Parts: sequence; structure tokens; C-alpha cells
Amino acid sequence: MGEAQSPVGSVDRALLILQEIGKRSRGVTLDELATRLALPKSSLHRLLGALKHRGFAAQPEPSGPYFLGTELLATAFRYYESMDLRTLVRPLLLRLREEFDETVHMAVLDGGEIVYLDKVEAVRSITMSSVVGGRNAAHCTGVGKALLAWTYPTDEAVKAWAEKYGPLGVRTRNTITAPAKLAAHLEQVRDRGYALDLEENEPGVRCVAAPIFLGRTVPVAAVSVTAIKDRMSPARLEEVGAGLRRAISEQL
Repeated sequence: MGEAQSPVGSVDRALLILQEIGKRSRGVTLDELATRLALPKSSLHRLLGALKHRGFAAQPEPSGPYFLGTELLATAFRYYESMDLRTLVRPLLLRLREEFDETVHMAVLDGGEIVYLDKVEAVRSITMSSVVGGRNAAHCTGVGKALLAWTYPTDEAVKAWAEKYGPLGVRTRNTITAPAKLAAHLEQVRDRGYALDLEENEPGVRCVAAPIFLGRTVPVAAVSVTAIKDRMSPARLEEVGAGLRRAISEQL
């Protein structure tokens, strides 16, 4: 359970209990929790009692299974409703800029476009059309494709999106404009775990982008690392993609 690394063992055990309950929508019994977490039933029962007292766990029937409590859900939803996404993600952007020494963006999906919420420029910055508050087409940007791939996770969903917000405009000779081809491309994005913009939005500019989920089933935003094509060879694109995914998982 990693208790040796935890500053407070009892808090760590309580969090592990919540994680385990959260994996099972039909509830989990005391015996099941004791087996899965390798905890004595007496200690487990006391921790569950404290969680129930604060509304973070619930047991609708005496001796019945445990569920996540309404206070835990209410706390999570209150947080998401009031969350300042830019403030939350900016440390990640600064880390990525430091690690790769390239310009970094964060954007959200708005219909057929993406909106840039933040941008951290590298020392060796390049001239780009992106500005905070500005927009670009989703289908030809790295952040846009990272958002589309998981927001519309089937070919049918992508084609329906393209029909609603199309036609897909041409920005460069590399821009994907056919909905069927875009759907196939987004499947590759999901398989790889990150999206590439290979001069599809601006000539001479390439970027790598990955989604941010923050516990949701669809991305709340995407971040990208952008550079001129001479600094984004195939090997470098793969390196940045792996580093981008790692940074997101570690920091968010």
C-alpha cells in the first residue's frame, strides 16, 4: 500500500479505502475491503466510521455494502464548478517549457474550434498565430485533435461532429479535410496517447499535444509543445509525446 512513504498512515489508509469503494459502483463489503487492502477488520471499521461521520462514505443498510458518500461527491463537484483551470494547469505549462525549451499552450474545445486559455513562450520563441483568447480550427491543431479524439471516441461521433461544424477548412497542404480520414487519424491519436500537428495549421510549425482529464471521462483541456519543424524530428516528436504524457500524469 506504500504506507512507508506516507506521512500519515491513517490518512493514507482512509484514502485507499475511498479509492477502493470508488472502483465498485455496486458497493463493497467490509470483508471485501479487508481482503483487498490487507487491513484488520477492526481498524477498517473505525476508519469507515470516521468516513461515514463526515459523509465521505455511506452504508445504506446495517452490515451492508459501503458506497461513496454524498459529501465526497458534493465536494468534488463544488471544486470542479469553481476551478480556475488556468491557475491549476499553469505549473504544468511552466514545467514543460523548462523541460523542452519550447512554447507551450493550453486550450479547450468550443464547438468546431479551440480557444487558447494560456500560453508560455520559450526563450527561443517562434512567431505563431496563437494568442491567449484566440481561436483556431480544432481539426488541424494538435490541441484540437487531442480534444476531439477523446471527446468523440468513435468514427460515427467524429463524422457527426464534422457534419455539424464542417466543412473542415484547409490551412496548409497537410490539413486533413475529409471526415472519414480525420476519424481514422483520431483513432491513431487515441492509440498513441497524444496528437501531432505536422504543419497542418501553420507551415513550418509542428506540435505535440495531449489531453487533460482531471477525473472526467472527456478532456477538460489539452496542452501542447510547439516548435519549428527543424527542432521536431520524428524522434523528437516521440520523445516530447512521452514526456508530455508523463508530466500530465505526475502533475495532474
